[in-house]
Amino acid sequence: MQTDAAVLWEDATEWTVETVELDPPKEGEVLVRLAASGMCHSDEHVRTNDLPAPRPIIGGHEGAGVIEEVGPGVSGLAVGDHVVFGFIPACGQCPSCASGHSNLCDVGAALMAGLQLDGTSRHHTQGRDLHTMLGLGTFGRYTVVNQASCVKILPHIPLERACLVGCGVTTGWGSAVNAAAVRPGDNVVIVGIGGIGAAAVQGARLAGAERIFAVDPVPFKQEMAKRFGATHVASTAEEALALVQQATWGRMADKVICCKGVGRGSEMAPIMALAAKLGTVVVTNIHPMMEFDVTLSLCDLTLMEKKLVGSLFGSCNMRRDIPKLLELFGEGQLDLDTMVTRTYKLEDINQGYQDMLDGKNIRGVLLYD
Repeated sequence: MQTDAAVLWEDATEWTVETVELDPPKEGEVLVRLAASGMCHSDEHVRTNDLPAPRPIIGGHEGAGVIEEVGPGVSGLAVGDHVVFGFIPACGQCPSCASGHSNLCDVGAALMAGLQLDGTSRHHTQGRDLHTMLGLGTFGRYTVVNQASCVKILPHIPLERACLVGCGVTTGWGSAVNAAAVRPGDNVVIVGIGGIGAAAVQGARLAGAERIFAVDPVPFKQEMAKRFGATHVASTAEEALALVQQATWGRMADKVICCKGVGRGSEMAPIMALAAKLGTVVVTNIHPMMEFDVTLSLCDLTLMEKKLVGSLFGSCNMRRDIPKLLELFGEGQLDLDTMVTRTYKLEDINQGYQDMLDGKNIRGVLLYD
């Protein structure tokens, strides 16, 4: 079949919408008609090569839609099922999955290379095979993915909101609840209030944080952070330092979560300074892949027993946490509606990313229906 999709070419500076030939699903795969795709910063990282990826590639990894065809060997999924894609597939059988760390799935690592498990592509254009972002390619009206990427959801949940829990919301919420392990009464700093940061604010609020300090230079994002539950706002980590000191009587923050659009090693020292003794700093944002220099006082770690940890997909289990988050949304405890600042058509994808870079969006969403 044919579909439209946004493709990044070898020498392109923008996404281009192409007519794509899509093969039917093979062993363990499903064909999905997408309703919506979130516009995550990680796809921008691919465009700028902060996250190197093979090209040409169809972007997009936050998607939700309806299954239209299943390949042989698929179990637990059927035509007509509503699904959300987890941006890291979870096979449920590898050592990582078996030990409760499906966000580090071995099968997921293979599919993240952008081809199917047999090493071939289902997407083609202009006589060339196409890779897909994280094995998904949600910047298109239809896609073929491995069943390990799919989480079945209840059909009444709006797909244009459900798409957000495939990456950004789950990553941010989990960074607070799982990786940082925010507890009632904690003081928490969230650095960067985009889609992930806004979800981290909500995660910290739901976990019972006493004070939530949102750090972002954009006034619009500061105001949005307050709507999601932040109690204090600041423009920079340096500005936040005095604010946190004053509000906590010098104790500083129990947890600091880094959710910036692009992390920089040179900025880690002032971020670490926000953490209290025994405090935890979680790095969730992406740093350029080839960045190896970090400005950081290791003595600060030793003398204060601070911890610096990484988190992928919010250290979540997608089959447990995606349904849980959608339940919280349905109960009015998790605000996905406000997180969607603007919606776009597929042909307006470059404008959507420009709006993100200009600080106008918490999350932009592509709508296909």
